[in-house]
Amino acid sequence: MDDLAATNRTDGTSGAAATPADTPTDPAADTATDPAAAPGADSGPGTDSGPMPGGRAQPKTDKSEQTRALILETAMRLFQERGYEKTTMRAIATEAGVSVGNAYYYFSAKEFLIQGFYDRMTYDHAAEARNRMANTRNFAERLEIALTSWLDTAAPYHEFAAQFFRTAADPTSSLSPFSNESHPARATAVELFRDVLQGSELAPKLDAELGELLPDVLWLHLMVVVLYWVFDRTEDTERTREFVRRSTPMAARVINLSRYRVFRPIVRDAKGLIQDFILPTIGKTAVK
Repeated sequence: MDDLAATNRTDGTSGAAATPADTPTDPAADTATDPAAAPGADSGPGTDSGPMPGGRAQPKTDKSEQTRALILETAMRLFQERGYEKTTMRAIATEAGVSVGNAYYYFSAKEFLIQGFYDRMTYDHAAEARNRMANTRNFAERLEIALTSWLDTAAPYHEFAAQFFRTAADPTSSLSPFSNESHPARATAVELFRDVLQGSELAPKLDAELGELLPDVLWLHLMVVVLYWVFDRTEDTERTREFVRRSTPMAARVINLSRYRVFRPIVRDAKGLIQDFILPTIGKTAVK
């Protein structure tokens, strides 16, 4: 297939029809380029097969997960070296040593590589944050740990984060953190902030309904931090880290004040604003 057709297929735009070589295929049918799919290969622990939300294939074996991870890591490296727009699925497949069809089996379009990156980084962030905050019940400390550990987890990708922001800032883009396609990563992060709150000394003292809404609000606080981080050019993003250090105690004090009777009318108004204007903007379900 000529380069123009390959480019059209890669970018998901209209153009020449995909050739059989570019058709997404099960890796089991591509043993020449995917050793993980070779007959007799160790299947490892059983996992659910079928597509993941948003066009990401669910790996069937440990080795196919290795292939998926290889494609993702190769894509991240090429995005850093060439930029997101100039990196094609064909180039990613070539560098990873798999067929184009195999690459499309795991990631049905280039943007879903970024979704795969979001999924993996959010999982790593949640695991690291939980490990760090295991020995404290102070809410402010737990919240700062959750935010700071995100900065540490994301640090290797800071240089090319701005390349994705232009696309992610588009409210119609599947890469938007508010999109339905981003639901798996967002749900992981919201659950982390639920743990931040529920594992603290503050949780039993809060209005139950407000406590249910707060994890989404804390995730939005993380999005503010992420936005600042994208444009931060200080060494080790020190200004963003200082922003976290100074804003976290303030947020904790405001949330703590909400439990006092005198602030109940304000709390009710705040809950109404969150329910009517904030939560409806966040995709709640994954695209099948």
